[in-house]
Amino acid sequence: MVEENTIQPIPLAEVKNILKKISKEREELIYEQKIALEHAQKFAKLPVKKTQDIIRELKGVEFIDDIRAIRIADLLPTNEDDVKTIFAKERITLSEKDIKTVLDIVRKYYIE
Repeated sequence: MVEENTIQPIPLAEVKNILKKISKEREELIYEQKIALEHAQKFAKLPVKKTQDIIRELKGVEFIDDIRAIRIADLLPTNEDDVKTIFAKERITLSEKDIKTVLDIVRKYYIE
């Protein structure tokens, strides 16, 4: 059960679906929702199902927590530098093998 004041991160693909659903139910979205929907439509690269699948697989990797899994699923890094940037603020140093693991999982779900 989620507490009322708990903030739960969600992937951009889910944001897009939620806002599309709201826009069908209401006459008009508020300004912030319109901007968020435009952003989600522009940058969500995978459908929700594939996004959920990639997050599930990423969370199975030892050094990836929920937040990093969602960030990777949203950004879909394509090279070592992109992966390093996602983990730049972390107190862990990724090995070449760790980076390759992330890139292999991303490639499984997303091809540019």
